[in-house]
Amino acid sequence: MPEKRANLNFSVHIPPDPTDDDLLFARQLGVECVFTAVKENQTSVEALQDLKRKVEDAGLKLNNVSNTEVWKCDKIILNLPGRDEKIEAYKSYLRNLSKVGITTTTFTWEQAGVWSSQERTESRFASARQVKMAELDARPLTHGREYSEEEIWDNFEYFMREIIPVAEETGVRLALHPNDPPVPSLGGVPCLIHSLASYKRAFQIADSPQLGMEFCCGCWLEGGSEGFGDILEGIRWCSEQGRILIVHFRNIDAPLPNFVEAFLDDGYMDMYKLMKILVETEYNGTVTLDHTPTIVPSFGRGTGTGYAIGYMRALRERAEDELYG
Repeated sequence: MPEKRANLNFSVHIPPDPTDDDLLFARQLGVECVFTAVKENQTSVEALQDLKRKVEDAGLKLNNVSNTEVWKCDKIILNLPGRDEKIEAYKSYLRNLSKVGITTTTFTWEQAGVWSSQERTESRFASARQVKMAELDARPLTHGREYSEEEIWDNFEYFMREIIPVAEETGVRLALHPNDPPVPSLGGVPCLIHSLASYKRAFQIADSPQLGMEFCCGCWLEGGSEGFGDILEGIRWCSEQGRILIVHFRNIDAPLPNFVEAFLDDGYMDMYKLMKILVETEYNGTVTLDHTPTIVPSFGRGTGTGYAIGYMRALRERAEDELYG
């Protein structure tokens, strides 16, 4: 075994009210961390503390907790009535996270969530998410009118002015996920984070290390050379800049306008190249399995996760051996 080990840890999703088996499954996979998204009635200090204690008692670390009330909030993103109340709720949430020692939370600038084509398809005979942009582009406006890009940037700047001082006060870092799919606009609303340039603009607006990113390999691969650019250059630059808080590990069969999510070893990207860069740059955050094709249900709902985590562990060990062995 190599004398030096990678700094990164693996993480898997758990429900906000995990069972003992949920946590045991994570331990059996050999991951170090877990993450979840809590509901509005689970954001108090007491509720968060109970969740964290349960995770730690199982021998795991709760490294990231997002808040379903505010992490994809159209009132904040589109400046709708109630925006300031939602931002105040976000501030309170950050303070509660800090009180229980959780220092990372995620959010996205997606007022209507992740967009996918209505019908799933197959990836190596497994059910998989697909996107056909002609279908998505034909959908109606999500909020009754077209919004301009500068409107959405103005709303982001307002949010940063309000939330970054609290993030700095509490020590909680915000991991910004890109729009999925990363196209200029969906449903009449510009997709704010769809390129490396847009990430850089967001970092400039925040003007604080408290704003970081969820580096979503799937979204970068979706955008291809016309969107985010070269993913190998991008992940190296972002890691060296210390901006990556979480890596979403995902592969797809082709870049936009159409794609199908693939098993990690079956897409158009050699995922080892990404893992090697993360190890080489001494990335010290978490790498989590993102979306993956669904293996036949009769073999258990965790089969796809287990397959992917095993593959990811092998990639990490190969990188350690090549770089440090």
